[in-house]
Order: sequence, then C-alpha cells, then structure tokens
Amino acid sequence: MAPNKTPVRIKLTTEIHDLGKKDVTVVEEEGNFYQKGTTSVLMFTERNEEQEDVQSLITINPDKVSVKRTGPVDMHQTFKKKQITENVYRHAYGSIHMETHTDQITYQRPDERNYGKLFISYTTKLNGEGKRRHRLTLQFKKIEWKEEVSQ
Repeated sequence: MAPNKTPVRIKLTTEIHDLGKKDVTVVEEEGNFYQKGTTSVLMFTERNEEQEDVQSLITINPDKVSVKRTGPVDMHQTFKKKQITENVYRHAYGSIHMETHTDQITYQRPDERNYGKLFISYTTKLNGEGKRRHRLTLQFKKIEWKEEVSQ
C-alpha cells in the first residue's frame, strides 16, 4: 500500500548557540507529509538568501531522523539519540565536515487536529572545531482545502 500524500504548512525553527550568541532562523513553507507504518516523511522546498530553491526531505523513524537537503547546498544529516553521527555539508564556498551529537529527539505524529511536531536538541563540531548547541523545532499542520465542486 502506497503512503498518502497530505499537503501541509511547515514552520521550521533552528536555534544555534555559539560563543554566547544566539542565531534563530525560521522557515515557513508549504510541502507534503507522508506516513507509512512507523515512518513519517516531510518534503518541501525553501528559498535561500540568494533566491535559490533548496529541496528538503525529512524522514522520521522511531530510532533516527534523517535530513537531506539538495540544490545549492547538499547535505544528508542523520540524528540518532545519544549517538555521534557525521556528514559533509557542501555549498558554493566549499565543504564542511560536521560531527553531530544528538541529545534529544521527540516526535508527535499528527493528531486529530492534524498538527505534528518534531524537536531535536544536538551539538555540532564543524571541521573539528568548538561545539555549537542547536535546537530544531519543526511544526506542521494539514492544509484544509475548502473547494466546492460544482454539479
């Protein structure tokens, strides 16, 4: 059985704490949500500062979360609770080696109000340098289509 595609509104908030400074990025886009068994998938396209499209694919499993971004940036980051994972972040200015230690992952599948939420708390080391603390909060809601069908 194929998973059903559900249109959703997505709000992705990323906080980075580095050397006493806090940087917050908020992305709000429309995308699609898929559910098959215990796996949830969110797909959406965001526009970066240079007005280029970056495709995002977030796969949520009971034991891990995978974030894949393609376009002018390329990365495939995996989060596993209480584990260290590694990936390479590629962009126009070069590549960055990322080491990620995931502290916490909480996921609330869409409920009867059609809201879902993913929260990840983690630290990264970029190219082996100092740690930066991150908090990723992804909220999504089913888009209600109110179209009348003419008879």
